[in-house]
Amino acid sequence: MKRRSPAPEVMAISERELTVMTADLDQMHHDIGMPAMREALDEWVEKTRSSRRSFLVGAGALAGGAVLAACSSKPSSSSSTTAKPATTAKLTGDLAVAALAASLENLAVAAYGDAISAATAGKLGSVPAPIVTFAKTAKSQHYDHGLAWNAAIKAAGHKPVTETDPVVTPQITAAFAKVTDVTGVAQLALNLENVAAQTYQSAVPAVTATSAIKVAASIQPVELQHAAILNFVLGQYPVPNAFNPTSLARPVTDYTNG
Repeated sequence: MKRRSPAPEVMAISERELTVMTADLDQMHHDIGMPAMREALDEWVEKTRSSRRSFLVGAGALAGGAVLAACSSKPSSSSSTTAKPATTAKLTGDLAVAALAASLENLAVAAYGDAISAATAGKLGSVPAPIVTFAKTAKSQHYDHGLAWNAAIKAAGHKPVTETDPVVTPQITAAFAKVTDVTGVAQLALNLENVAAQTYQSAVPAVTATSAIKVAASIQPVELQHAAILNFVLGQYPVPNAFNPTSLARPVTDYTNG
């Protein structure tokens, strides 16, 4: 009687190892990452609101002067002024970085969501339960990061960024269409995490407000932790570079000029 060959391993580490790594990841996110991010975000939002209040006070004084001038002169039917709301203005400076980061976080949430759906629908073959747990954990953390960036954007009077990155999205969509197993989806997720981590690496010197720098610096290590776990799953060295490169970083100009 012919003996059955053992089922091929779908990841390079054990399910228990991945379970422990995911639990540690989640604990660090809630105990260290989130408090640091919230503190930096609160500082950024308060500074933004203070700046807006100062602007509105100044604008109110100017408007009052204009009203007095109008009352002392004859009305003119040929002159009109239309003020554009902040939500239609183009984001620049630190807010442009925030918008780009939010679009990447939105993409990560969508990508992990698609991977979870494919796994639970049996489209990726044999998928160990810890893989799905990791994907759900990473998705939740990306969601938290997206909320943080959008909080800063909304505090400045703009609409939150709900779309996904316009450049990376079609690349991820095309690659996901070819994924058939855990290895493929892990590699795809790793590529996305690397783009995010390297974009944050570039964002830190690109922003000017100390609080904005703190937000980026509190999020980047989490993306690197995601990448490290995915490298373990793929049987690759978890820290492939002594220093995080920026060759995959998304330039802010691509977003603002799009």
